[in-house]
Amino acid sequence: MCGIVGYIGHRDAYPIILKGLQRLEYRGYDSAGIALWDGSEIQLCKTKGKVEELKQKCESSATIKGNIGIGHTRWATHGVPNDVNSHPHYSNSGDLVIIHNGIIENYDPLKQELTKRGYTFKSDTDTEVLVNLIEDVKKNEKVKLGKAVQIALNQTVGAYAIAVFDRKKPNEIVVARLGSPLALGVGEDEFFIASDASPFIEFTKNAIYLEDGQMAVVRNHKDLKIWKIKDDSLVAPYIQELQLNLEQIEKGGYDHFMLKEIYEQPDAISDTYRGRMLVNENLIRMAGIDDNIEKFLNAKRIIIVACGTSWHAGLVAEYIFEDIARIPVEVEYASEFRYRNPIINKDDVVIAISQSGETADTMAAINLAKENGAFVFGVCNVVGSSISRETHAGAYTHAGPEIGVASTKAFTTQITVLTLIALRLAKQKGVLSNSQFNEHLRELEQIPEKVKKALESNEHIEVVASKYKDAKNFLYLGRGFNFPVALEGALKLKEISYIHAEGYPAAEMKHGPIALIDSQMPVVVIATRKGHYDKVVSNIEEIKSREGKIIGIVTEGDVEVRKRADYVIEVPETLESLTPLLTTIPLQLLSYHIAVMLDKNVDQPRNLAKSVTVE
Repeated sequence: MCGIVGYIGHRDAYPIILKGLQRLEYRGYDSAGIALWDGSEIQLCKTKGKVEELKQKCESSATIKGNIGIGHTRWATHGVPNDVNSHPHYSNSGDLVIIHNGIIENYDPLKQELTKRGYTFKSDTDTEVLVNLIEDVKKNEKVKLGKAVQIALNQTVGAYAIAVFDRKKPNEIVVARLGSPLALGVGEDEFFIASDASPFIEFTKNAIYLEDGQMAVVRNHKDLKIWKIKDDSLVAPYIQELQLNLEQIEKGGYDHFMLKEIYEQPDAISDTYRGRMLVNENLIRMAGIDDNIEKFLNAKRIIIVACGTSWHAGLVAEYIFEDIARIPVEVEYASEFRYRNPIINKDDVVIAISQSGETADTMAAINLAKENGAFVFGVCNVVGSSISRETHAGAYTHAGPEIGVASTKAFTTQITVLTLIALRLAKQKGVLSNSQFNEHLRELEQIPEKVKKALESNEHIEVVASKYKDAKNFLYLGRGFNFPVALEGALKLKEISYIHAEGYPAAEMKHGPIALIDSQMPVVVIATRKGHYDKVVSNIEEIKSREGKIIGIVTEGDVEVRKRADYVIEVPETLESLTPLLTTIPLQLLSYHIAVMLDKNVDQPRNLAKSVTVE
């Protein structure tokens, strides 16, 4: 959530920062702002609303020239969304200007102390407190900006990624991070600053990802200094070559990023297993698993921690690991795991799942698991992210950039990785025969083509969406491997259409939700031929007898559900454990089309952020 962009160098900073903010819109925000150094003064322009509104305001009322600048998209925490609370924020003297992602938890006592010292505050934000704390340290300790930032941050509690500029020293920007991502793009005599690499990918392929607890001074020449906030020790910069390309973060002719990413799933899934799954050799090779195979084989249990869609992928993985590899699994909300004093043993394996690799609650769960001696394995999509660095080992999903806030290809690629892990362990343990193992590999190899087949129902799904777009509530039902898919389908609808929806195990319908069913209630039932089919058909009969409207997600050629449902959407047949990779596709498309028909902002739904980097 929130987005940071900065530039210092020989180019015009304004278009770089503006375009960068547009590329970070997917992170979720409610206001935006830019500060530029025009050679003599800091020019500030900020507003509640979208980046397009910021552009109009800046270009009509402010000087927008300069070779140094910082920009921000804000997702409100302290203080309502308005022009005043928008970033950047000045210090009282007007010398310092700051942008900040995160939360300063002890801002209130700091604010009270600064108020006693004569500081005044225009906004309700914790960020304005921080910039004035930095100014106070700089003035009283008589230190340079970098040192003042370091001292001030050592007095704060919370999470942050910041960029600070001093008009009295207009050749540098000071940056720091703790719990919120920050990347530096390294060009020829220029530096770029951003929450991720997407704002500067067209200018440089060289990036430095600051570690937690690090800060840096970037200057408009080749000098770059990185050091630890706590103890002043210098850190050698580690420059990575980005694999991202510009085409990956553009819409490519689709109306929305979400639709583009739904259609990218066949390639994303195959990219995820490519090089890992050697079907002809009847092998799975994954370095993170192979190098730590004893940790997994000797584990008494696997604990999966995640949030949101990743948690649903973890639920699918629970079924897969227990069914295929015969390893007990517990799936935890990371946000609850960190606070409920969980029992964690040294022979536990903790798998942490996150698309961004920056989810704050999941990071906290990882740290808790490590403190208790567990082996922690990360599954994430973003190379160089915090989770990839903080876990003992891991696997990338190779989904490519996911810009739409509502995750789609993240879900299917996470399930793909987790399936590969379960199969690798099952073979090592000898709980699958060679023929069963090979059958799973061959079926997984065919999944991308079967996803393409499922996508061919798009026009039919659009018709279904038009029939139910005005419904006030939806119910999603599934059994076994497809119960988590029901949860995920309901989440997608809630996220982007704002229609209330709930997912349930189909058998639980009789334990409460059946009271909701009437002629106005659409019920989406995942009823593939694999997995308790007869039981699900019985559940459909119960819904039908109460005049519920049934949308069945069925296997190609289905007859029984078709007789009873108002609409059916077919998916190809596969092994039961792999059905979630197919049944989720029509649910993604259904939520997408309903949201579009209701004129909702599909890629940037209200109140949501792509990466939740604060509590």
